Amino acid sequence: MTQAQLQTFSPDTESEILSQALVDNGACIVRDVLDAGEINRIRKEIDPWIERSETGRDDFTGRKTKRTGALVARSPACCDLLTHPKILAAANKFLEPYCDRIIVHLTQTIDIFPGQEAQLLHRDRLAWGTYLPKEIEPQFNTIWALTDFTKENGATHVVPGSNHWPLKQNAKRDQTIQAEMSAGSVLLYSGTVIHGGGENRSNAERLGINMTYCLGWLRQEENQYLSCPPEVAKDLPKAVTDLLGYTMGNYALGYYSSPSMVDGLPDTLLPEIAVGKTAGEQPPNTPPPNEVSKQAE
Repeated sequence: MTQAQLQTFSPDTESEILSQALVDNGACIVRDVLDAGEINRIRKEIDPWIERSETGRDDFTGRKTKRTGALVARSPACCDLLTHPKILAAANKFLEPYCDRIIVHLTQTIDIFPGQEAQLLHRDRLAWGTYLPKEIEPQFNTIWALTDFTKENGATHVVPGSNHWPLKQNAKRDQTIQAEMSAGSVLLYSGTVIHGGGENRSNAERLGINMTYCLGWLRQEENQYLSCPPEVAKDLPKAVTDLLGYTMGNYALGYYSSPSMVDGLPDTLLPEIAVGKTAGEQPPNTPPPNEVSKQAE
């Protein structure tokens, strides 16, 4: 059987096409989405945090790799990446069969230094163990290239089409295609496709930003309520705080009660109250309250 290819699209490609590419092959590249000025702005905001980070504690995270999170709280430019209209629309389209609302799963820079060996090939959906049925796709993932991604410096290995394989089926390195792309491009890939960071055989770092989205009813890999707590989130746009999870997942998923109670309000508070926002419309496909009551009986 002919191996699927890693498609590359122009930045003006419709989000529906990008979403379908992930359905078909599990991954694709959108080239040159960011210009040099945008990359410089991001680097100015995140480089000081990367410099303070330590390298990984094991082979999987990378002993010569720095991973730096909490990007929403630390970088306004990264918030713009998170809510990029075309990419976010593709994420919503891809995950909409399985949830009413999507949320952020993690935000993380991945800085691979010279001498780092190739990462173990894996599926990101294993963050939830083996409990999710194969038919449910839990994630839409992005890696934004802030430096050129090349075969020599560790461009991500991907096995296009492996999203259709049985979950227990593994891949060999010679079945992968490396996601070579210019700085400013973005790799999109599903939670089910097999992939892994490449070996850095060059004399320079390979820097990217990993931002991923998941189904709103799943637990996030990076705990956004600790990485970006209410006192920080209150100053962010509602589009961002909604993605962090400071909103209802559906009619009865995600409310909270203040430990000190808020006088004059019900004790089942909407999450928006914690960050000083006004609740928006319910997510699509949410049943009305009377229907929720019937379903709960």
